[in-house]
Amino acid sequence: MNAKKTAEPSPEHIARSDRKRLAAEEGARALADVERQAIAVRANMTRLREVREAKEAADAALRTTLPAHAPKKRPRKPPR
Repeated sequence: MNAKKTAEPSPEHIARSDRKRLAAEEGARALADVERQAIAVRANMTRLREVREAKEAADAALRTTLPAHAPKKRPRKPPR
């Protein structure tokens, strides 16, 4: 084995380090994108939950103001 290191890195070493650097940058960008999407999904879920709860509250208030419906009686079948 050669114990000495050359002062200049080989072209393979430069290419390998460039690939590693690019992969790290792309990975960081991908993680940031995933985090942004997760934040957007949580914000949308919160918005939809608030809309649903407001609608349920409005429906409940409407039900209390309307008179209760009497259940319909089932007509009897005429005997044969």
